[in-house]
Amino acid sequence: MPKTTSPFTRRDFLKTGVAAAAGAASLPLTGRAFISPMQTAKYTRYNVMSPGGQKALQSYAVAVDRMLKLPPTQPQNWFRNAFIHIMDCPHGNWWFYVWHRGFMGFFEETVRNISGDSSFAFPYWDWTRLPEIPTGMFDGPLTPTDLRFEPYTRNFSVFTSFIQPAMMSYWNSLNPAQRVQLNTRGYTSFDLMWNDISGYSPSLKQGVSGNMAYAITCGSRYLSRDNRGFDARTNYAVSQFIIDSGLAPTQFYNPDVSLSFNSAKTPSHNSPAGANSFSILEGYPHNKVHNYIGGVGPIDPGPYGNMTNFLSPVDPIFFLHHSNMDRLWDVWTRKQQARGLPWGPSPADKPAYDGELFLFYVNGRGEYVGTTRAIDVFSMQRFDYKYEPGYGDDLIETTTSAVDDKGSKARIRGVVRANTATLAVPSNSIREHLAEPRGASLVAEISVPHPTDSSPTREFDVLVNAPAGVTTADVNSPYYAGTIAFFGNMSHAHPGAEARFAVPLPKSPQAFQNLGAVNSTVNIRIVPAHGRGRTPIIKSAIVRSV
Repeated sequence: MPKTTSPFTRRDFLKTGVAAAAGAASLPLTGRAFISPMQTAKYTRYNVMSPGGQKALQSYAVAVDRMLKLPPTQPQNWFRNAFIHIMDCPHGNWWFYVWHRGFMGFFEETVRNISGDSSFAFPYWDWTRLPEIPTGMFDGPLTPTDLRFEPYTRNFSVFTSFIQPAMMSYWNSLNPAQRVQLNTRGYTSFDLMWNDISGYSPSLKQGVSGNMAYAITCGSRYLSRDNRGFDARTNYAVSQFIIDSGLAPTQFYNPDVSLSFNSAKTPSHNSPAGANSFSILEGYPHNKVHNYIGGVGPIDPGPYGNMTNFLSPVDPIFFLHHSNMDRLWDVWTRKQQARGLPWGPSPADKPAYDGELFLFYVNGRGEYVGTTRAIDVFSMQRFDYKYEPGYGDDLIETTTSAVDDKGSKARIRGVVRANTATLAVPSNSIREHLAEPRGASLVAEISVPHPTDSSPTREFDVLVNAPAGVTTADVNSPYYAGTIAFFGNMSHAHPGAEARFAVPLPKSPQAFQNLGAVNSTVNIRIVPAHGRGRTPIIKSAIVRSV
């Protein structure tokens, strides 16, 4: 394997099966001191492998078991909570973090009340240090393959009979403001929403197995107790290199996704696919972990497990995954504070961002929350919790200078021919990138067609300067720059819709040529991951120093 300047090598990415369990015990769970008022928070979200996290899992299991048994007309029923996600969740836009913070915060209150554990807070799963599903998440009701789920999910007919009448009744009770948001989402009728549960495509007039949000009990999670580790691509997506790169942006939002901590600014958090861009953390660890737990890759073209689609909260691992995403947002926020940089939207953007309405939450008493604005759930103080330190906390004290790097050192637009983007990148910028001790200093913005019902392949490998004959690559390849992953139902993309991904360029010197010249030619291609599917056409590519 070629030598790399990254502190975490590609060989390290492949050690999941051997080292994950040992790593969980040996890697420290402590980190830098908190620098925010959350020092005094009432609740602590612990690392799932810590004693506090293991205690929380016990209470979580009690709550899941009890919520499964609630009638489907009760808003706190386990499946009813998952429907909040399918009806309202944003992905690929800048409300991704704040909406999920509110969703988790209110549901945490529900778990606290139903379990009887007044100290409960969701543990987080630090997949950078533990790139496998924690063993406790295969116990009893903490896995959707458990027999407790059988009465509701053993086949689609049973699931429909159980939940559809209650959901239809709820749908008919929605207020005008909720209906406006659902119309924006593409759900102008109950039947159109239900198509996403069943996977039926009106345009193709047939079912698409990969788009089915429902998952049969025995197939509701791809990973098992005996096969709980990530594959190499997913391990790369959660690696130190990718997480460091995702935490590096110094702006809450920038229209250039390589400079932005958040994904795209859209007119609404319900804006349909087509205006999406994916920040590094959403496009890599968030999407890829969802997909792999659901079976994308090993069981293409589906049907997949719950985590691959918008009923993903049916799988209890969802909340540990999103707890870690929320924790990384907190790490980024405290890093910004330590450096004297903004950690929220700009003054010009603030009214639109803060005023976005979330209308579907349910609180810990089983009551509909009503109108909630993004600003109402923006701060962790709203739900009075903090995090036990995990990976990334040490970044907070690495620099304390108030420098806001606008990323203007280099911006090179590529010329696209024959599915290859060609760029002339300053060799000095490449050398700086290779020498960067943590994360990437060169990030590509790649626009690709959004998959549709007729092109359901949802993961693509990014290749940098790969020889023309190379059509596949694994993480050992010096040309591999990661796997861009689409999450959720592929039927909501408009014809001709594109999506942008922020892609950290690899740290392998072999991926770059002729560094002695003023400029080095960089060719970027994408190919279907796992060697299956159609090769999409790159629409545009930009490489930027960040």
